[in-house]
Order: sequence, then C-alpha cells, then structure tokens
Amino acid sequence: MFNPQKDQLFLLVKSLTKSEKRNFKLYVNRFQTGNDTKFLQLFDVLCKVSGYDEDQILKRLKGIEKKHLPNLKRHLYKQILISLRLINKENNIDIQIREQLDFARILYGKGLYMQSLKILDRISKLAFDNHQDLLHLEILEFQKFIEARHITRSRTVKDKMESLLQESSRRSSIAKMTSKLSNLNIKIQGWYIKFGHINNEKEASVFKEYFNANVSGDLLEFNLTFFEKINLFQAYLWYNYILLEFEKCLFHSTQWVNLFEVETQMGKKDPDLFFRGLYYQMTFAYFEKDLWVFQKAIMRFEEFCDEMQESLNMNSKAISFVYLNLSRLNLIFLTKHYQDGPMLIQQIEEKLPEFESHIDVQRILLFYYKFACINFCIGNYDKTLKYLNEIIHHKMDLLKDDLHTNARLLQLICHFELEEYDFMSDYLIPSTSRSLGKSKFQGILPKVTLNLLKTLAKTAKSDQLATFKKFQPQILGLLDQPIEQKAALYLDIPLWLERHLSKEEAKV
Repeated sequence: MFNPQKDQLFLLVKSLTKSEKRNFKLYVNRFQTGNDTKFLQLFDVLCKVSGYDEDQILKRLKGIEKKHLPNLKRHLYKQILISLRLINKENNIDIQIREQLDFARILYGKGLYMQSLKILDRISKLAFDNHQDLLHLEILEFQKFIEARHITRSRTVKDKMESLLQESSRRSSIAKMTSKLSNLNIKIQGWYIKFGHINNEKEASVFKEYFNANVSGDLLEFNLTFFEKINLFQAYLWYNYILLEFEKCLFHSTQWVNLFEVETQMGKKDPDLFFRGLYYQMTFAYFEKDLWVFQKAIMRFEEFCDEMQESLNMNSKAISFVYLNLSRLNLIFLTKHYQDGPMLIQQIEEKLPEFESHIDVQRILLFYYKFACINFCIGNYDKTLKYLNEIIHHKMDLLKDDLHTNARLLQLICHFELEEYDFMSDYLIPSTSRSLGKSKFQGILPKVTLNLLKTLAKTAKSDQLATFKKFQPQILGLLDQPIEQKAALYLDIPLWLERHLSKEEAKV
C-alpha cells in the first residue's frame, strides 16, 4: 500500500494538474528554442509512465544517452518550477512581493535608484497590509541602503526619513519576536513528542518551569502582529494539551480561529493555517464533548473550503481533506450516529488515493483506526479487523504508541466478540502484553482493559456478566483522570462494558 516513488522529478511531474501541464508546455514553446527542448521529451515520457524506471524511460527517449540524463532531469526540474512560479504568482502575495523586490534590485543595479525607491514604497505598504513581516523588513533595509548611499531628496519630505527609521526598528523587533515565538512553539511540541502528557505533579512542576523559562515577559506585553499572535496561541495550546487541560486548549484554538475571522483576507493568503486552527478547535470541542462548538466549526470549515476550492493548491487540498474528514468521523463518534459511518468511509476511501502521496502515513493509519472503530460499533468485526491489521502490521518507528496500543486492544475485543477465546489466550494476549510492555503509553486504562480481556478469555460464557460487573467500577473510576478520559475517546471501553451489561439486563 505504502510504496512512495523516490525520484524527485517524477514526483514533481506526477503532482502537476492538467492545467499546470498545459501551462508548462506553453511556457516552453514561448521561451525555449527547438534545440533546447530535449527536456520536453523527458517531460512527455514521465507524464505517461506509471512508475519511475530509468532503463524503460531511456528506451523511450530518442537520441539521449544515459550520461546526459542527470543534467536533463535537473534542467527539466528547474523549468517546471519556473513555470509553476509564474502560474502561482497571482495566488501568493509573498511571491508577488519578492518579484517586485527583485525588480527594484535590478533597477538599482542599472542606476535607476529613484525608480527602485518608487517600487519599494509601493510594496512596503503591500507587505504591511498582508502581515509579511520579514519581507517588509527586507524592503525597509533596502530602502535605507539606497537612502544612505544616494541623494534622493527624501529628507525634504516632512518626517519621511524618521518614519522609515522608526518602521525599520519596529520590523526588526517583530522579526526578533517572531523568531522567539516560533522557537517556543517548536520547543513545546518537541517536549510533547519526547515526554508525552504530564502524569503527576512532579512532572507538571518541571514542565511549567521549562515553559516559563522560555516565555519572557515581553512576549505577553508586546503589541503582537497577526502571525506572532498565532504562534503564541499555538504555544499555549500545546502547553495546556501537555497538561491535559482541554478546556483551555479549546479556548486558545478559538482565539486562533477568531483572529482569522477578524482579518478575513488572511484566510485567503494562508488557508492552511486557518484549516489547522479550525481542526484544533474541532478536536478540542470533541474532547470536551461540546457539540455546538464542533458543529459550528465544521460548518465554517466546509463553507471556507467551498469559497476557496478554485484557488487551493494540492498541499492545501490534501490538508483540508485530512482535517475535514477526520473531523467528520469524530462527529459520528460525538453524536453516536454510527449508521452514517459506512457511507462516509466509502467516500473517504474513494478520494484517499488522490491525496495519498501528500499525506503522512500516520494520518492514513489514523483514518484506518477510525474506520475500524465505526465498523466495530455497528458489529462488522471482519472489516474492523481488516483495518486494524493495516495498523498493527505496518512497520514504522514513528507510529504513535497510543494508536498501536488501541489498535491491538480493539483487535482483542473483536476476537472476544467472535468468541475466539483460545486464539486470544494462546497468541493475541501474550503478543499484546509484550507490545504494551514496550510502549511509552502511560495510561492505566489499556492495562486494565487487557486484564479484563485476559479474564474474559478464561471465563465460561455464562459467567462473563459477573466479570463485566466486577471490572466496571474500576474502569469508570479511572475516568476522573484527564489522560484516561482522552484514552476513552479513542477506545470507548466504558461504552463497550455498558452495552454488554445492557444486553444481559434486557435478557433478564
């Protein structure tokens, strides 16, 4: 299933849309001579083949020897990127600004520094309006460079030089602050990747001390720009997530989303960041079981996707596909409308191949886990096991412990429902126990669940009700702890227990 092509040029060509391929050929025919278009032959071949096989490709290329292929590939790669830059210029404000900045440098090199300053004045405002802080600083520094070396008469304009120097100083502070905030954000995420959630007061004290050491007072007092605020919201979101304070996570993700709602042009300039904010808002609304906030956010997500559909690039389409569909699956769990699951799963599976090469394997496996859970809830155990096997047998060092642990436990539960008790005792329980022993996953719920399943596998069917009743108080008692609440959102053991007890009571 996961068989990524490793040739960079091949991947680039296969990522092109029909429109981009057409524009590339128009670009080649317009700017290249007949003697320089051998790379176009290579382009046509790569468009037609389904996989990268260098020997087969060379057979299709007339008059091109193997020793010439590396240079030809490099040239084609560069030309495709140039073509894509021309196409995407209108949709990317930073590309537009950089192009004008390049023009200003060229004019300065020709000695036309007044014309250069005129361009810089215009794009300075454009960078400011669109929160392109680092580009704005570069523009201001180039303006200062010209003013320092030439007589431009700028000093005859009242306060012009003072404004330039003040704005340059302000942008320098913003650049420094942006670096601090992005460093903080990455450090906090790194802590979670390394240590996971906080499990006790001692760990909480160490983590809070680490966080406070990286949050200087000026971060909170400074008049922050748009992207600085977003970085700060992300840092606090991760901080509270590590502390398992999901209500605060929801608050900070809502701040993030609201910032985009106030500055509406920024959603068009950076849709991926807006998608991410909405996804976090939905995730923590799911954790908090806040259906109203969740539904409002998913409606906004769908509305924004419809508004932006024509202008989204492949990366944005892949991101929106993942975030929106993971959230739609979560909505099924939140509302318990499991009967709606099979149709949604079919829709996602039909579209998944289109984005598979642009989606991290972890995300794909997360889809499979949610597919498995929905099928389990409607009693389709064979399909559940099919999806779980994709996770359990996938060899990947970066696979999250909790995903692998939950997949193994759900696999065990399926075999219990299928009454395959010997298979559980002889093979699945020992292998799951070994896997759980190696796991960094710190929750107690998986261990208690495994003990319950061990006991059930050795208990006569007529006595299983007593076992469920025995374990229920212990499992429900764990749900006072946030980390166990989170675990139950992804593997709802209390609901499974309740269903079995309800069945038995109904028989009576």
